Amino acid sequence: MTSHDVVARVRRIMGTRRVGHAGTLDPMATGVLVLGIERATKLLGHLALDRKTYVATLSLGVSTTTDDAEGERLSTADTSGVTDEEIAAGIAGLTGEIEQVPSAVSAVKVAGKRAYARVRAGEEVALAARKVTVYRFDLLATRHETDRVELDAVIECSSGTYVRALARDLGARLGVGGHLAALRRTSVGPFTLATARTLEQLEAEPRLSLDLSGAVAAAFPRYDVDAATAKAVRFGQQVRASGIGGTYGVFDPDGRALALAVDAGGVARSVVVLDPA
Repeated sequence: MTSHDVVARVRRIMGTRRVGHAGTLDPMATGVLVLGIERATKLLGHLALDRKTYVATLSLGVSTTTDDAEGERLSTADTSGVTDEEIAAGIAGLTGEIEQVPSAVSAVKVAGKRAYARVRAGEEVALAARKVTVYRFDLLATRHETDRVELDAVIECSSGTYVRALARDLGARLGVGGHLAALRRTSVGPFTLATARTLEQLEAEPRLSLDLSGAVAAAFPRYDVDAATAKAVRFGQQVRASGIGGTYGVFDPDGRALALAVDAGGVARSVVVLDPA
């Protein structure tokens, strides 16, 4: 199931065309996909979803065309000589700010066309390395099997990091190749599995995990205003500056999210009005 498939299904469940998603999730992966419904679609382009957390299974000993289990095998290697100390050193080398070459089968655009589309059309694709940050790469378990080594890990990383590429690069560092065997995303920015609902749960009870005000409160700094200021915001007028850096949520005395705003020139300027008059 692709992210687009999820959107299509939620449109049917919720009875609206106004459904969008923030940040794709690979078809082989499970976990958190952030959706905006109706007015909340206005939020999607403003969310700072720059940190993501995954639980991953990495398989050492086999490299694939896609750097994950869905690709064709490129090479196999004997992993009997791979030690836990070497694995720990390899993981340490892939933690922090690193230069990463995205997987060839990825959504990165090359001359206006997605890399995965070029690969599937039979083209050779060479992507440039780019800086990403791996904040955590914590090993949970190591299994030395007869034909491979499997690693379970928690990975917290910046947006744009490919966990598939981490598996590939760890295998390359160890000289045996590697690919991603399983992936579950447990958080995207402030949104976690704790508030997520499955498609089956939505089918049984079509309701939101978070209402609009709850989503704004979770994702942005908060600026509470009085009733008079709230009225002005609803009409799209500029009001006094909040003193908050970056984009923030403006809330009325009842705790309702009115707008996203930024300070500019001594006033608060609405980026998007969520609850217009």
